[in-house]
Amino acid sequence: MSTAAISHDQFEAARLGDPQAIARLLESAQPDIRRYARASCRSSADAEDAAQEALWILFRHVGSIRSLLAVSSWLFSVVRRECLRLARKAGLAPAIDEGEAEAALLARPEADLRLDVAAAFEALPPHYRDVALMRDVKEMTIDDIAEALGATRQTVKARLHRARVLMREYLTR
Repeated sequence: MSTAAISHDQFEAARLGDPQAIARLLESAQPDIRRYARASCRSSADAEDAAQEALWILFRHVGSIRSLLAVSSWLFSVVRRECLRLARKAGLAPAIDEGEAEAALLARPEADLRLDVAAAFEALPPHYRDVALMRDVKEMTIDDIAEALGATRQTVKARLHRARVLMREYLTR
């Protein structure tokens, strides 16, 4: 998505719930998301579904996105996941063999792996990224994270689980 199409002020207005700013954000994201979906999905119908899902998720979660610069990578990761999910649903994508995927990751040079892990963290939606960083980088306890975020233990555990699943998907692609 071209972040030049929307200003920082417009993005902040969208984050705060301004309907016109949200519409402008969705409008500016739509062409790049559709183009990326067409290149990533197995069929035009799946591409349309993936693009619509990404835009719907952006609409629902725009308030939790911290930075205009993070919007593009986040949306593209949503489209990638949705294309893969649709292909698996149709029986056209093999399930990931986690043992092989982990071995391939560990065989990579450490510097490359660090960059990939950093990119995987950056691709997470903010509410998952915060929990994963607090737990896996800062080594905070679940209770401490729940207190810091004003969330329940169950919410923190669910977000942490989902963050790890999304990161695994990102890293094993």
